[in-house]
Amino acid sequence: MPTSHTDVRTAEVEVATDVVALRRSVAAGAVGVFVHWFDWAAYAYLAGTVADVFFPSENGTTGLLAVFGVFAVSFGIRPIGAMVFGPLGDRIGRKRTLSLVIFMMSGATLTIGLLPGYASIGVAAPVLLVVLRLIQGFAAGGEFGSAASFLAESAPRRRRGFGVSWLEVGSLLGFLAGSFVYLLLSTGLEEGQLSSWGWRIPFLVSAPLGIIGFIIRNKIEDTPEYRALEANDTVPRSPVRELLRSHKRQLLQAAGLMAAMHVPFYMVLTYLVTYETDHLGHSAGGAALLSTVISLLGLVLVPVFGLLSDRVGRKPVFVGATTALLVVSTPAFLLMRTGLAGTWIAGLLLGVILAAILGTYAVWSAEIFPTRTRQSGLSIAYNLTAALFAGTVPYLMTVLISATGSTLLPGPYLMVFAIGGLIAALSLKETAGSALLRPEDVSDTPPERR
Repeated sequence: MPTSHTDVRTAEVEVATDVVALRRSVAAGAVGVFVHWFDWAAYAYLAGTVADVFFPSENGTTGLLAVFGVFAVSFGIRPIGAMVFGPLGDRIGRKRTLSLVIFMMSGATLTIGLLPGYASIGVAAPVLLVVLRLIQGFAAGGEFGSAASFLAESAPRRRRGFGVSWLEVGSLLGFLAGSFVYLLLSTGLEEGQLSSWGWRIPFLVSAPLGIIGFIIRNKIEDTPEYRALEANDTVPRSPVRELLRSHKRQLLQAAGLMAAMHVPFYMVLTYLVTYETDHLGHSAGGAALLSTVISLLGLVLVPVFGLLSDRVGRKPVFVGATTALLVVSTPAFLLMRTGLAGTWIAGLLLGVILAAILGTYAVWSAEIFPTRTRQSGLSIAYNLTAALFAGTVPYLMTVLISATGSTLLPGPYLMVFAIGGLIAALSLKETAGSALLRPEDVSDTPPERR
């Protein structure tokens, strides 16, 4: 039977509606992630300067370790934030937690930008810095789970991988903005200017960005899946208890995927800057430039891999990426020792592999949890692995290389997590195109009431 003009117009309207809905969800989900990672990148890139301002010491390594220690501690509190904001989002909705976490993160970041240094207020300066970083880490514990759940549940099913991949585009944009600002500061200011006031600029800039993000998130509607829970009166009373009782396997699988993302992410986009300057003898500006180019490459490739996962499946893309990471990691760090050209080739190759992982891990993790416990599962898995493996990358690499004298250690370290990601991926079924709302989500007798 021929297609009527009315059918064609209806299909066109549906496509347009999908596009508009996707744009709105991407803006709401990615803006907070951008603010969060802009702050994290600024802190990492300015580690040496922050060490001088807040942890003065005759031994430069001691000050740097103190800054990286604060970096790791702020990750350590993230699981506590996840245990608060994850279940909260499953009980009161994604929208409210999205608004709350960006408000807390931006307020703490602004305060760091205004904080006096050790020379002005003595030991109170590093103490206050630790407190503010703990507040940021606590709020960040709710950011990923809220944003990933919101994006997965808002994106059209056939383009879910593409839609959720923009979460990591926001992350990369944040890192890109942080590295670009650092590049401008390191090349445009003298060392004395950078230490006295220049380091504050990135932290102060994030405040208005946070306000914009809060306004965007406060105006959105909650997701169709969450509204279905409300309509069927099946919003969970104890999502964490339900998660641990009925979905422990999915929690472990998601943790495996996420650990295989965290370590390459921080190795390539955070620690590599310090590695180049401290162990390869490259300039700070040159190291920041490579990080910028890797981030730009990711901005292009992450949505491409997300779209590819919609076409061929999550499993082929993720398994291919982690296999490549397993094979390439150690040779890449050997190549870096050959000179600047080798460093760039190795860095870009690792950047492509990272983009493939970033394009698939979040959507795959979101799809394996039911709606009732999705935000709790994503938040706990993401932040536990972040606390254990991500925030410790700069600190652990600094300690191990200093103790052993081997600058090749980052390669084998990456290989360990590539193997973990492969094991998790091979244990999972393909989920591309699957429904997020399951019978158990809208049952009259959900698990906790049976």
